Amino acid sequence: KGHKKYEVRGTYPISSLLQELALASEKGIKHLTFDESKLYEPPVNRLSRMIKELFWPSLTRCIDEQGLKLILLDPKDRSFKRHDPRIYVPYDDSLALDYFIHFAAKHKEFQLEVIKLPKEITPEYVKSLNDKPGILTLKLTESINEETGERIVKANKFVVPGGRFNEMYGWDSYFEALGLMIDGYTDLAKSMVENFIYEIEHYGKILNANRSYYLTRSQPPFLTDMALSVYNNLPKTPENLEWLKEAMKAAIKEYKKVWTSSPRMSETGLSLYRSEGIGMPPETEPSHFNVILAPFAEKLGVDIHTYSNLYNNGTISEPELDSYFVHDRSVRESGHDTTYRLDGKCANLCTVDLNSLLYKYEVDIATFIQDHCDSKWTIDGTVETSKDWFEKAEKRKELFEKYLWNEEKGIYFDYNIKTKQQEVYESVTTLWPLWAGLTTQERAERVIKTSLDMFEFKGGLVCGTEKSRGEVGLSRPNRQWDYPFGWAPHQIMAWKALINYNHEPDAKRIAYRWLYMITKSFVDFNGVVPEKYDVVRMSHVCNVEYGNKDSGTPESVELLRWMNTSYQMGLTLMSEKLKRSLNALTPPEKVTFQ
Repeated sequence: KGHKKYEVRGTYPISSLLQELALASEKGIKHLTFDESKLYEPPVNRLSRMIKELFWPSLTRCIDEQGLKLILLDPKDRSFKRHDPRIYVPYDDSLALDYFIHFAAKHKEFQLEVIKLPKEITPEYVKSLNDKPGILTLKLTESINEETGERIVKANKFVVPGGRFNEMYGWDSYFEALGLMIDGYTDLAKSMVENFIYEIEHYGKILNANRSYYLTRSQPPFLTDMALSVYNNLPKTPENLEWLKEAMKAAIKEYKKVWTSSPRMSETGLSLYRSEGIGMPPETEPSHFNVILAPFAEKLGVDIHTYSNLYNNGTISEPELDSYFVHDRSVRESGHDTTYRLDGKCANLCTVDLNSLLYKYEVDIATFIQDHCDSKWTIDGTVETSKDWFEKAEKRKELFEKYLWNEEKGIYFDYNIKTKQQEVYESVTTLWPLWAGLTTQERAERVIKTSLDMFEFKGGLVCGTEKSRGEVGLSRPNRQWDYPFGWAPHQIMAWKALINYNHEPDAKRIAYRWLYMITKSFVDFNGVVPEKYDVVRMSHVCNVEYGNKDSGTPESVELLRWMNTSYQMGLTLMSEKLKRSLNALTPPEKVTFQ
């Protein structure tokens, strides 16, 4: 009585209203006044605005007094409720050790255990931490308040993949950084590059993520392109050039120590994903490997739980399982966990994706030395020349074409060093060498034609073909990086690949398909935006391992990592006319692309 009523009709405006109410509730606002036009804001405008204003900030973290409470929570640590939180500090970072020891003493309510890592981090040592998991520090910066003389220590910020994650991930961060820069968060993207430099300096590699159980595992290398993209968005000052030099210096170290040395360097001269970890990855669900362990447990006459403990503590040895877990960890290092493309053989594969990225490293480093160091750069007594790095790139290109190109099929395939044959799994990663600018225009034309015929569906590009995936069922379930699923990184890489070789209309069409699918789900299903889609059926419903992590409800105030970037980057390819078509939910087949 005494209140005016306003009728809201339609799923989309109702979901918009619920989202506004949820945001107000989260901020503790009991009475909300807002412009009713917000309920009818065009969906493309609304989603893009929310990514910029709400989703990026909600995904931002830092490891210092300000953000440590949230960071210490680890949903992947199954024993978290049974022990106090831990933070691991590099052997040679005295600033971090001092800071966190003082933090633990000041905040006894956390019961934080601060542990200094050994100088040499071996796979055996990392395995010994399986029942003592913890967060790994990232970069801290110390300054002095000129007025008070107070010492101030702040942590570099970073973006996490989604609400349940509280650590900085490897290749996720590259794609996040691209979106952050589109939305004006260049300083945050720069901060993430600095965290990667820190990881290379103190942990020896860019980590899968900064948790103790990831110390032996890297992820797809994107540092040179990430650093150059950030630098191109910064003022061209001597200080920023020095910053870029530090990033390139770290990339050279990573290239030499991680990707072109044992165990990731193959006899072909091409590189492999090959994690050095031992045993079962501890971050997985307890029952994740039950199907694999069952026959071994049955043979020994014990239950799976008992067998798992005996295997993990080294009481029993099983070479077949050892080999399986090397491949399993390597699949996770590839970022494509999981797919039948890599299942059971990843550590033996010179993949198209990894070697495309390393070719890009070689060209980026060569070009940097040529343009900014007068073609010669001395780093810690070692002379690096642009000539040498261009030669590395040319050599990799030669080997790439020799081992990975398939003339009959017209696309690239991974090469198995054990069988000495190509793995004829048709994967959309065949477009990655075009992203890196590795191949000729003539060969690119064949790859593009074949790829679009194979991988383009209603909602964008699919990970691989149905034929390559094979039959699926109860005994052989779907894998999330296989047909019929599509992921943001594959779309983003493909758009750039197509544009690099003068196929911008194709890039726009594929980007429109992806944006249309996202926008339609956002409108029709209460603001849902998941981490992947079934691009064949153009659906967010994915019956697959790990489910489909998504916002799922109109109350969501964040979007998953690279989905943010794919939406914002896709929109940069759209003309105003195409944006109007998206807002009107005009299907791709009714749109013209030029």
